[in-house]
Amino acid sequence: MDDTTRVEWREWGRDAFDEAAAADVPVLLSLTATWCDHCHEMDAETYAEPRIAANVNDSFVPVRADVDRYPRVRDRYNMGGFPSTVFLAPDGTVLTGAGYLGPDGMRQVLDSVRTMWETKGDGAARIPRPLREDNPPAGELTADIESTMLGQLSDNYDETAGGWGQSPKFPLPDALEFALKRDREMALRSYDAVGANLLDEYDGGFYRFATDRDWSGLQREKLLDSNGALVRAFANAYLHTGKDEYRDPADRTIDFLTTTLWNADADAFANSQAPGEDDAHSLDATERAAAAEPPVDDGVFAGSNALAIEGLLTYYAYTDDDRARRYAERALATLREDLLEDGVVAHARAEAVSDGDAIPLLANQARVLAALTTAASTIETAVLDDATAVAETTIDRLHDEDSFLDGPAEGVGLCDRPLRPLDSNVAFADALIDLATLTGDDRYREFARETLEAFAGASDRFTVQVARYATATSRLLEGPLVIRVAAAPGTDLHRAALRLADHEKVVVPDADLAAGTARAERGDRVSAAAETPNELSERIQSILD
Repeated sequence: MDDTTRVEWREWGRDAFDEAAAADVPVLLSLTATWCDHCHEMDAETYAEPRIAANVNDSFVPVRADVDRYPRVRDRYNMGGFPSTVFLAPDGTVLTGAGYLGPDGMRQVLDSVRTMWETKGDGAARIPRPLREDNPPAGELTADIESTMLGQLSDNYDETAGGWGQSPKFPLPDALEFALKRDREMALRSYDAVGANLLDEYDGGFYRFATDRDWSGLQREKLLDSNGALVRAFANAYLHTGKDEYRDPADRTIDFLTTTLWNADADAFANSQAPGEDDAHSLDATERAAAAEPPVDDGVFAGSNALAIEGLLTYYAYTDDDRARRYAERALATLREDLLEDGVVAHARAEAVSDGDAIPLLANQARVLAALTTAASTIETAVLDDATAVAETTIDRLHDEDSFLDGPAEGVGLCDRPLRPLDSNVAFADALIDLATLTGDDRYREFARETLEAFAGASDRFTVQVARYATATSRLLEGPLVIRVAAAPGTDLHRAALRLADHEKVVVPDADLAAGTARAERGDRVSAAAETPNELSERIQSILD
């Protein structure tokens, strides 16, 4: 029993659903996160109320699942934010659901669900629409996809406050990077807004989002995955501009990742930092120095560590920052040694209870593949063996009808009904484009093409949140700029290649060329060989003109 809430929470798993079936009562599923203030508030104000807790314990089987530890449960039962309060039939189908519920609201819902169950039973349950929908419409990949997405960004651009959309305001790193090559003014004004409003000036790191159009109403939790992605995004803005106003936010965020979020026992990055009691992040510098440090969730998760590794190595590629490289290498070693076996990425280290520890989940496979291809391009080509293993395992176990499922069709509740998530399919396809270039195996490019085509029929309706779809499509159609360097990672010519041209290129070290030379390629265009950084810059320009 949880003494804080008075509710007798069960772990997500078969036992809880069997208990509900035997007792012929619904399951009350509470989706929470360690970094979620409203989740803690609901515990303190609602579940701690003795009569509500007794009602829950007597008439339901209460189950609690941490959304970071159980991503498949989150993706099937999320009611639009956290906490999510979901009532299920014993077979896992949904009776009804809500978000945060105060005591009065919870009493009403408990009574309503009890009456529903007594009168209709599991006849009132349903399968959520994403699990019922047909496959997305396939289509042809054309240049219109890129221009349509740019139009989406332009239409949704906030001329006054920067960023996209009205409220809430999220940083949207993939949209920032897409716009960076295609409308730099719009992109940089949005970078400026994100840096000015979401960066913690005291401890570094980015807050998750702001509730209001003017970037007020900060939600001050800091998550590893979004911070890793924003390090990469700001490093890429620095590559394009050479301005410290974009390098500094990345540098400050690396400070946060390598101190506050570094789990020394695991030699990897921890999952998140909560806002803390009394919202410590909102205090001024003097008050913060005296305040208790907001709590950190020390769980080590493969996907978010992969994003951090990719971000740090991208920053290192442009700056030679030794700290970024060292921490990326340490986390990468942990990822490869503790969380990767025979191409299967475990969701979390063994001490973190989670689903997916022994099965491939598409989001993790995609993120780890991207981290490994980035490492192969920047510091160590030997990791391509692991990258290939991850790609092959994903293709073998998750490929279905020209795209990829989120995981195997197994597990309790609705986890035996797979999803076909657009964002993870796009991330995996984008990483496959890099892997094809680094290995010379065009089979990976064809899988990327099929995957992107599988969603193309709906591409005119894609929102700015999936701008990466247009990025990946553009890279596939045009062919990414490829810079092959017949030198080891870290040599002057290799370092110069990393810092030339745009952030969507692929640098291939240890290439099969005359020693000490490099060349640029794009599609069928191949430059003459270059022996110096200046020559290489000229060769690249000749390809791009």
